Amino acid sequence: MMQRQINQPKDWRKIIKNIYIYIVLALIVIIFSVAKLDKVEMFGKGHFLSPDSLINLIRMSVPIMILSGGFTLLMIAGYIDLSVGSAMSLSSVVFSLMLINGVPFVAAFFITMAMGVLLGAINGFLVMKLRITPVIATLVTLNLYKGTALLIVPDGISSIKSSAAQKMPEWISDFARQGVIFGLPAAFIVTLAVIAILVVLQRKTLLGKYSAAIGGNRVAAELSGINVVKTVWLLYTIVGVLATMAGAARASYMSLGDPLSGDGMETDCIIAVLLGGTAFTGGEGSVIKTIIGALIIMCMTTGLLTIIDAYYQTFAKSAVLILAVTLNHLLARRKVAA
Repeated sequence: MMQRQINQPKDWRKIIKNIYIYIVLALIVIIFSVAKLDKVEMFGKGHFLSPDSLINLIRMSVPIMILSGGFTLLMIAGYIDLSVGSAMSLSSVVFSLMLINGVPFVAAFFITMAMGVLLGAINGFLVMKLRITPVIATLVTLNLYKGTALLIVPDGISSIKSSAAQKMPEWISDFARQGVIFGLPAAFIVTLAVIAILVVLQRKTLLGKYSAAIGGNRVAAELSGINVVKTVWLLYTIVGVLATMAGAARASYMSLGDPLSGDGMETDCIIAVLLGGTAFTGGEGSVIKTIIGALIIMCMTTGLLTIIDAYYQTFAKSAVLILAVTLNHLLARRKVAA
């Protein structure tokens, strides 16, 4: 009887840990549902819970959902990639310019994905082979990839917008902005397929198991025969591919490639992953909960536009990041204490 009473608080903590992310999402939706979205041009004059607003929100969430899912696997292993936003920007520029200059869509897409393999592999090489601290290594590549994007389009987005001849094929934009399959945005259906693959990778494959083992205890993982270098390098490569996929999605939605389109995406991904309960030190996490965290970020971004000016959003997101890190730390401490 005494043993049962002692274990009860732990059970409650586990329940709260499993459901709090869904409660947070519901609360944010309820809070912002009373506000009109008149200030947000892309949402027209609807409310947060109107069908058109929700569909547009889902469409806008595609890049962060794709990217944060792969980011989760990397952080479960105890590593981080700060260059994802710049990789997304670079791929957005390269993908759009290929299409603008007549490269067939399929060829442009696979060339962009191949570039993602290269960008991710560079990060993996710096971290795993040269043994540079992940934060420093990916901070360097953040500036490298961003600088390359600005080098390709030195005048930024305005130089692409200025020419009517420099537009992407209309069917691509129509697919990203208006396409519907089974009543859902077409781009979101593609995103669901990507998320499903990532969930399988995490839960059903050796890559997912190795990722958790490395994040839990790298030394023990190495002693058990896991090739840590190869595994983490592969995870960085996957994140690189997903970053370029997110860039292609953003370019398709915007009908052009913006060399700054991925600015701040790394922060959004970190917040989404931490809100989803992934331990900052690695060892555990959930792709599904990260996707919920990504939706929370997009709901906040959209909802805050109805309340405060855009330049205050950075402050608001920073506050959420502090909250997410604090909550993550408390949950990790409870785990150690248990």
